[in-house]
Amino acid sequence: MVPFEAPEALEKRLGVRFHLRLGANESLFGPSPAAIEAMRERAATSFHYGDPQSYELRHALAERFGIRADNVCVASGIDELLSLATRLFVAPGEFVVTSVGTYPTFDFAALGAGADVRKAPYRNDAPDVEALAEEARHCKARLVYLANPDNPTGALLGALEVARLREALPHDCVLLLDEAYSDFAPVGTLPKISGGDPGVLRLRTFSKAYGMAGARIGYVIAHDSHIRELDKIRLHFGVNAVAQAGALASLSDDRHLNHVVAETSKGRRRLREVALTCGFETLPSATNFVAIDFGTREKAEAVLNSLLQKGVFVRKPSAPPLDRLVRITIGRSEDLDLFEEIFPTVL
Repeated sequence: MVPFEAPEALEKRLGVRFHLRLGANESLFGPSPAAIEAMRERAATSFHYGDPQSYELRHALAERFGIRADNVCVASGIDELLSLATRLFVAPGEFVVTSVGTYPTFDFAALGAGADVRKAPYRNDAPDVEALAEEARHCKARLVYLANPDNPTGALLGALEVARLREALPHDCVLLLDEAYSDFAPVGTLPKISGGDPGVLRLRTFSKAYGMAGARIGYVIAHDSHIRELDKIRLHFGVNAVAQAGALASLSDDRHLNHVVAETSKGRRRLREVALTCGFETLPSATNFVAIDFGTREKAEAVLNSLLQKGVFVRKPSAPPLDRLVRITIGRSEDLDLFEEIFPTVL
């Protein structure tokens, strides 16, 4: 069992060929040209092991955020970091708290560590910080998971709301802050980055805005005491050398990053217009996807299945009340042209 059925598996099961991949929130803009060149060069020497400490990348990230390299741990994407965090902080039988319907890979990681997973409801299609904190206090949770910006709704909680959640948690509870979509959030809305708080782990990735989902590389910013413990249990050669080279080069190409973020913002507005033209609302989004609201689970499932049969790979949440949504990844203008042509035909 895996959290998501891959588009390749869906193609085989449905007997279709996807010509639009708008379901996994990959960046259809691709990696930075500098990253592609760096990965091509490093591939030629891939008979060498990659640096198990990711020294250059950690120091580049530390410089970017104004922290120490001792506050950074690099791993093969946020999914691995979720597994590492649950192993580090949760003993079998202890409790963790997450939101109903949010990114499910955390649940799999927590269950794999033997944790008891408790769920808090959404409020107004966004994670409910009060409900998360209340549940954490009630069950004496060791970890609370929050995706911000949220997956699958795209909702953004501001720095003050996140701080309010942090302060309301039990003193021995750690906030696991999944910021995979942070690069798409408006500047200044997320909490200021610091490695000084032992009660917060901030997970980030090169999979989304940097366009390196297939390379599998991400990082966590945390108190140096937690980084030392994570270093003891992570797979030390788990981040391949090619991915390290691409991520490092990506950090030096802000022009590409800014282009992707700007085009994504335009794409969100365009997808909203497409949905409104067809009579449907969309949820506000601070990510590289838009959730279209079809009102009921039955309508959402019908549209999803029709899009899949038309060769458009999309996904939807399964937990109510979010199961009335279908999530559409922002693509390039030509991708959105094709989606705008197909979408009305499935309604």
